[in-house]
Amino acid sequence: MTLFEAACAVRENAHAPYSGFKVGAAVRDEQGRIHAGCNVENAAYPEGTCAEAGAIAAMVAAGGKRIHEVLVVGDSPEPCTPCGGCRQKIAEFADRDVPVVMAGLEGPRLTMTVAQLLPGAFAKAHIE
Repeated sequence: MTLFEAACAVRENAHAPYSGFKVGAAVRDEQGRIHAGCNVENAAYPEGTCAEAGAIAAMVAAGGKRIHEVLVVGDSPEPCTPCGGCRQKIAEFADRDVPVVMAGLEGPRLTMTVAQLLPGAFAKAHIE
């Protein structure tokens, strides 16, 4: 299964009754395993969870330590980009040169590195 296939499949499980905007994300860890997540909305909007956060949580729960590739998919005219908070979450587990692929339902559209998505990311080195 590819990252795109995994993200599209999990996207179907998204809980998006308020926005109607379903998102799927998949990450590949240092062992080559794929972990996926979908957005889960809540009536109290700040309590929802983004797809990228779900995929990262699934990776950590399975023992993964590092992200080697990310793919995010949504049904929108523009490539579905990670929100600011998810960019920081991705940067916590990925090197700056890790590719982040943004896709629509028909396939990948745009690829950027973590550094391009979040220049000047706050990192562990800042608090050591």
